[in-house]
Amino acid sequence: MALLVTGTAILSCSFGAAPTPLTVLPINKVLVNMPAANIMDNKPFLNITPFGVCTSLANPMVAAATAAALGVLIPMPCIPATVAPWIVGKPTVLIGNMPALTSDSKLMCMWAGCISISFAGQVKVSL
Repeated sequence: MALLVTGTAILSCSFGAAPTPLTVLPINKVLVNMPAANIMDNKPFLNITPFGVCTSLANPMVAAATAAALGVLIPMPCIPATVAPWIVGKPTVLIGNMPALTSDSKLMCMWAGCISISFAGQVKVSL
């Protein structure tokens, strides 16, 4: 079962070296234990911070550094390039008039990385 994502979520990228937190501003005025996220919380450097270094050859900086090193893969600093909203979310739950972000949602980076949610920021508790 997918959980709603909050501002304490941890993200990982398929081409990134390190996890990073999701930043959710309280503009939607919906709190779970922190501000709740929606599919439009996809802005680079505002919501999505860098994942350390990038190893994708689709990233022009990595491609140039690798070419200069005669084909030896050279990771370069991550600069997230997310232009589309998170994919799917929960269309039946609206946060700020947009579908809520769930723990099984994905976000694509222009440099071919797939950003996923490692920790939703909350856990399911059985009572």
